[in-house]
Amino acid sequence: MEKGLRMTEYTVQINGIMVSARYSDRAVNEIFVPLLEKWTGMQRAAGRRLLVMLAAPPGAGKSTLVSFLEKLSRERPGLCPMQAVGMDGFHRRQEYLLSHTTVRDGKKISMVEIKGAPVTFDLEKLASAIRKVKSGETCGWPVYDRILHNPMEDALTVDSDIVLLEGNYLLLDEEGWRDISAYADFTVSVSAGEALLRERLIDRKIRTGVAEDAAVRFVDFSDMPNVRLCLEKSKPADLRLQVGEDGDYRIISGLSGSRL
Repeated sequence: MEKGLRMTEYTVQINGIMVSARYSDRAVNEIFVPLLEKWTGMQRAAGRRLLVMLAAPPGAGKSTLVSFLEKLSRERPGLCPMQAVGMDGFHRRQEYLLSHTTVRDGKKISMVEIKGAPVTFDLEKLASAIRKVKSGETCGWPVYDRILHNPMEDALTVDSDIVLLEGNYLLLDEEGWRDISAYADFTVSVSAGEALLRERLIDRKIRTGVAEDAAVRFVDFSDMPNVRLCLEKSKPADLRLQVGEDGDYRIISGLSGSRL
């Protein structure tokens, strides 16, 4: 972090866990607020609901970031209040993952061993929910609880004029997944270094009650392949951001390219 840079502390409950983040005033004033102003202008010009998608690998802080952006949009005058939702609520239920198998590296394994991989999400259900949101319909939305290890159905009601959907695979360039981003009016990607993401993921796993050695094993076997998949096989976004080792956000490529 640059010396003397002022920071905003933000603490929020994400998926049943209290999470804290720090955002620099530079990132807030030069990236986040201009982005919210852009979305506000796009929504007012369109006269309908705006759907924004933010994709990032596991551990990049996307859920906390979109929650912070929602807070900013509701506090700053002149901005259209937005609503943040996540794709984690479309995890298949724990009992399904325990009773179904998949193949990794030529070996049949239980799906629960790689929970968080694309195959462990209900893609058809997610796509159907995205279509409802895009249509402007007021609808329920599920939220994943990391303590219960299951989604809670209709935990949120989507009713805002700007909806910001975050998830790991919203820009994934693989069969089925690559069609999802066509519903977005604007896309954002966030990247970060593998070492930083691994450290964050281990810490997150431990905070759900998992022993450190078990957390390391799970992250290295399950989470890190998903991290690499997101970093290497995601489509370009309209806005590309990067989280540095200091935790601060920087623009890789700019605020342009809306498909409205």
